[in-house]
Amino acid sequence: MPVITEATWAIGPEPVETAGLLRTYFTDVASRYYGRPATEAEVDAAMAEDPSDDLACFLVGRYAGVPSGCVGLRLISPGVAELTRLYVIPAGRRTGGGRALLAAAEDAALRLGARTMRLDTRRDLVEARALYAAQGYREIEPYNNGPYADHWFEKHLGH
Repeated sequence: MPVITEATWAIGPEPVETAGLLRTYFTDVASRYYGRPATEAEVDAAMAEDPSDDLACFLVGRYAGVPSGCVGLRLISPGVAELTRLYVIPAGRRTGGGRALLAAAEDAALRLGARTMRLDTRRDLVEARALYAAQGYREIEPYNNGPYADHWFEKHLGH
């Protein structure tokens, strides 16, 4: 794991495969779900069950030049984007990366023509839910039937 030093976040579009961040994301969320380190086979299965080839945009956040976070967007209906794969590596947490990645994703969604951002998350991802609420997202009724979704959020973007 890279050591993070004081610096700023640089965020931009990159291929999904960049620096293995997507696999790191799946490993983290699967491990939290299982309450133990996920096996390689479990991570492979999670990635196959929830593929990322339909992302309209994938952003990578670099902190001190090190790939340290990511976020993806899907367009799920006209004017509506879905936020997914928001992740900051443990060494980069508490540096403002989550907020920076979320803001960059909102800007990207607006550029893609979305005026509403939606997302779903699990009950055990408490930090994520707190971040979304602090950034103006409000809980809504389910808009999908994701097998791991416990909470759904929405925010109206722009003017």
